[in-house]
Amino acid sequence: MSHSAPLITTPEGTLDAIKAALGQHMVSIEEANGEIAVHIHRDALVECMIQLRDECAYQQLMEIAGVDWPDRDPRFEVVYCLLSLTKNHRIRVHLATNEDQAVPSVTGIWPVAGWLEREVFDMYGVLFSGNTDLRRILTDYGFSGHPQRKDFPLTGYVELRYSEEEKRVKYEPVQLAQDFRNFDFLSPWEGADYVLPGDEKTGEGDGKGATQRMTAEEVKKDPVKPSSPPPPTPKTTDTPAQTGAGKASNKEAVKRSVRKPKATGDKA
Repeated sequence: MSHSAPLITTPEGTLDAIKAALGQHMVSIEEANGEIAVHIHRDALVECMIQLRDECAYQQLMEIAGVDWPDRDPRFEVVYCLLSLTKNHRIRVHLATNEDQAVPSVTGIWPVAGWLEREVFDMYGVLFSGNTDLRRILTDYGFSGHPQRKDFPLTGYVELRYSEEEKRVKYEPVQLAQDFRNFDFLSPWEGADYVLPGDEKTGEGDGKGATQRMTAEEVKKDPVKPSSPPPPTPKTTDTPAQTGAGKASNKEAVKRSVRKPKATGDKA
């Protein structure tokens, strides 16, 4: 059975056309999994985008995404997704930058880039020179940090809540309400190296964890001691009387269901 998605192929000569249009501004170009990725110099972004739009017919800017590589210099990568309506084809344009190196804005080519650049700035902290309205767009006013960076904690630094005492919304440092936020990532069949809450009630809190089982030698030494607590006895009903059923109950139900008609006062 063929796939329902339309078959997208790279038009013949696309790579050569992009190379000729970008020239020395291009760092590298590669095609993998049916997608073309073009890496360019940061300072030549505007010139490259104009060439791709006018010479290579990639008319629309569909998305701007950010990528964080904490161990690399430059740390950040900005990815532009372009669409050609006439060729029904997409390409990605990549450039590298740092937090203190501003990327030229492409709002003069595609006005929609204003909102997209604000998202990358908000999530990663990448600056865009030429964007006249570079403000946060996804996070709240006064938000500290950039959530999509790899070194940003998943719980954040502050939390928003409504205070019943002060009758207003307020920001406070994050307080982890859960008892366990640091997971040991051990095998669930081996158990943790500490006693979990509630295990001390079973009398088996020996520091081996709730899921620790007796070895074969321990069973030989103490065969009476079970390896785990016995399951609870299931509740059963041995006679119909225990369930409320039977002939007496059926007769009583019939009496309750038969009711006399109410008098309406109308004469026949």
